[in-house]
Amino acid sequence: MPKQPNRPRRSTLSVPGSSPKMIAKAATLPVDQVLLDLEDAVAVDAKIDARATVIEALNQQRWTAHTVSLRINDVETQWCHDDIIDVVTQAGEHLDTIILTKAKSIGDVRFVHLLLDQLERKLGLGKRIGIECLIEEVDGLMRAEEIAACSDRIETLIFGVGDYAASQQMQLASVGSTEGYAGDLWHYPRFKMTIACRANGIDPIDGPLADFNDTDTLVLEAQRAQILGMSGKWAIHPSQVDPIQRVFTPSPERIAVARKQKAAYQQAQQDGRGAISVDGVMVDAASIRITQSLLDRADLLGL
Repeated sequence: MPKQPNRPRRSTLSVPGSSPKMIAKAATLPVDQVLLDLEDAVAVDAKIDARATVIEALNQQRWTAHTVSLRINDVETQWCHDDIIDVVTQAGEHLDTIILTKAKSIGDVRFVHLLLDQLERKLGLGKRIGIECLIEEVDGLMRAEEIAACSDRIETLIFGVGDYAASQQMQLASVGSTEGYAGDLWHYPRFKMTIACRANGIDPIDGPLADFNDTDTLVLEAQRAQILGMSGKWAIHPSQVDPIQRVFTPSPERIAVARKQKAAYQQAQQDGRGAISVDGVMVDAASIRITQSLLDRADLLGL
């Protein structure tokens, strides 16, 4: 079975599937990924109409984003299977990934995987739709390693900070807030999820900050996620896209240093040398692995 493509995901903009106006604007924005949401952003009595709106948008909009995704309702709801069947049947050729809400177990993921197998064969789709799993319950975090390894369709795990906080009964003022806690409140779940992802060759993505007027906190949380090895962060407002993408984009200076170190190390290897010094910094096999991950990201972004 083919491996899912490696996609840039510095920022993922979440857009209500019930709003044609917001969807049309999102289609024009220079964001790596657009998420058309049928779950939390859509009222219960608007779920079916929103599904039709998303299908129309997938078929008619021209998307600037590299990746266009659908967030479905979770597998324990009455809407989940129709979210997948209706959208894939009517607009599957224009859909890159399905984002599985509240992934708690391997069974949740396998349900979506097998349904996509059936639909793609039935429809003769020319593309293989990926799966992205929201880890937003304590159950899901406990099984993050199992979930990350259970399907070759999985492209990312996403830390769903809001529902996760609720499932752990954390008393917070808003989604993503950390007031009253001296350190990084989200360090453990981010770290655990990131390790699970990297061990399985998929991308760890950080969740959103609800207060879209608080750019300072947004940048701080993005930096914390980035330094742990996460690939990007969700945005819930267009104003959050640029700050997030700046954090997750390697600077020209860092790329230049990395390329210089790699070239010097390769030459040293040809000369039969191991560890070397480049501008006063030791460069060896371990540091080159770190350098290579930065260069891989730069290549993915065309930098």
